Amino acid sequence: MKLYPYILAIAVIFLASCQSTNIPPKSQPNTTQATPVQKIVTLDKNFKIASGQTVYVPVYSHIYHHNKQEIFELAVTLSIRNTDLINPIVITSVRYYNSEGKLIKQYLERPIQLDALASTDFFINRNDTSGGLGANFIVEWVAQTEISEPIVEAVMIGTDFQQGISFISPGRAIKSQNNNKRSPS
Repeated sequence: MKLYPYILAIAVIFLASCQSTNIPPKSQPNTTQATPVQKIVTLDKNFKIASGQTVYVPVYSHIYHHNKQEIFELAVTLSIRNTDLINPIVITSVRYYNSEGKLIKQYLERPIQLDALASTDFFINRNDTSGGLGANFIVEWVAQTEISEPIVEAVMIGTDFQQGISFISPGRAIKSQNNNKRSPS
């Protein structure tokens, strides 16, 4: 008499009855961390600008595949990171434009401050293809002292069936401001 089929059956039953301790019970709600609240600031006539930039960030709401016969939709996360170890920066504007250069969305109603080594992000849903293949963000920031430049980049990601794609697109400064100018009133 062969014992192999019986041992296999017992092993399957044993493994099926085991419960993993790494998986939370289904009764617990699925929790996610909240995004930190953005610190709104007011730039008055006393705010002296020592440095600042306007940054262009190319983004893609979709890309073509299969000889341009199909599109692959992408979610976009714009990330702005203050790389200075000591000083804050102020993000004065985050604007999203489509392929034709039309303003789609203004993300900030008022300037926000990013403390030293802090970051913030802005998200475009994968289903939002209003930007098109040539979409972009224009990000403007200022600081009251000379600082190390922030990192401004976009991360695009998409998944369909068993395919996935992700890539980054770095921002490029298209305008700089210096010389301790006063902020616009």
